[in-house]
Amino acid sequence: MSIVTVQLGQCGNQIGREVFNAICSDAHGTHGLCSKKENESYHDTCKERFFYEEESEVPVARAVLVDMEPKVIGQTLSMAARSGCWKYDDRSHFCQKQGSGNNWANGYSVHGPRHKEVIMNLVQKEAEKCDRLSGFFTIMSMAGGTGSGLGAFVTQCLRDAFPTSFILNHVIWPYGTGEVIVQNYNSVLTLSHLYQSSDALLVHENDVIHKICAQLMNIKQISFRDVNQVIAHQLGSVFQPTYTGDGGLLYSRNPLGDLMETLVPHPEFKMLGLRNIPQMPENSLAYSTFTWPGLIKHLRQMLIANAKMEEGIDWQVRPPRLGSSIPSSHSTDKPLHFNTSIANLVILRGKDVHSVDLGSFRDPSLYTSWLNPQDAFHAWKTPRAFNKYEKSASLVSNSQFLLKPLDNVVGKAWNMFAYKAYIHQYTKYGIEEEDFLDSFTALEQVISSYTIL
Repeated sequence: MSIVTVQLGQCGNQIGREVFNAICSDAHGTHGLCSKKENESYHDTCKERFFYEEESEVPVARAVLVDMEPKVIGQTLSMAARSGCWKYDDRSHFCQKQGSGNNWANGYSVHGPRHKEVIMNLVQKEAEKCDRLSGFFTIMSMAGGTGSGLGAFVTQCLRDAFPTSFILNHVIWPYGTGEVIVQNYNSVLTLSHLYQSSDALLVHENDVIHKICAQLMNIKQISFRDVNQVIAHQLGSVFQPTYTGDGGLLYSRNPLGDLMETLVPHPEFKMLGLRNIPQMPENSLAYSTFTWPGLIKHLRQMLIANAKMEEGIDWQVRPPRLGSSIPSSHSTDKPLHFNTSIANLVILRGKDVHSVDLGSFRDPSLYTSWLNPQDAFHAWKTPRAFNKYEKSASLVSNSQFLLKPLDNVVGKAWNMFAYKAYIHQYTKYGIEEEDFLDSFTALEQVISSYTIL
């Protein structure tokens, strides 16, 4: 089944291109770690999922590009075409001459309704090119105006137009120190609206990816492109084909559906975090060896200690002891910093995957008490390596990973709102104080639900 990607705003379009780059270079890579037949099946599944072919035989991305300024879309289209490996459809994009001025209300209340018909027609055309549509993958930032405001509006339109398709929103969390003075307002409005129409939100934090670039990839002067390539690598490690069953003979047919079924058991909990190991500069790969037990041990500790990357993990954090008589949410022996999960998915790629022991992820003490641990953990595997790594492991987790950043953003936005700072910028486009209050209430409920896990 195929996924239609909707790239929204500058950030969404730049990351989208890197994602297709990563997927395409991985599909064409000769990894030599699996049989020719296996490699062909992987290649075909990947192609059906993300590309279609025209007469030119250059794969065309199943994507719609939307921005309120022409510059980034122009660059994105030409860079993709120059790669020679894949391209965008020249007719699948929409841009205007003036941006949204980092104002969520402008994107949501003005540009959204004004351009709804054109944008949704483009989406409809892409969807019709799919033999079977798995759903939509939107890529957007929360800080600005187009990605966030227009992105939230388009997501609602997708939900109305395709009520049975899955929608996964990939959201970029702004830098804590911030590029935009009203980014916390924009973030609160984006998240609360997405929570109503999306099936799940997959979040990357700019600060975390920046650290990975500096500390793991050893990049001295970090550009947005470096950050985007790390994000694209992590997304590719989730979306490239894998076997979902234990006996695995067929690649997953419905990637978005399988992801939701595995990770989102309840509509109140739809914030997904992503971790991927190992990550290192290409020139270090030749000197590094990884064992599955070592990778799994690190990944599990990253989960329970809520570590953002494999460096600097707190190894002191342990799961709480099971069987304490007090309910877990008020438990006195629940260790500080312990990250409770609702559901986890581990994706393994590379050599000897089928012999890996994942028993440590099935430990009931990692999970909330209202879900059977058997239902809370899943593993997908493929013997085909991913993007030059002989062995790699990814963790997609519906857990308390994002509780602290969410609490921070809501807190900062509320402090500004209490002084009515910049509110007039939003009311002039029809977003009233009541809309802000509704958004705060919705997110406070999400924070509360995740806190008492």
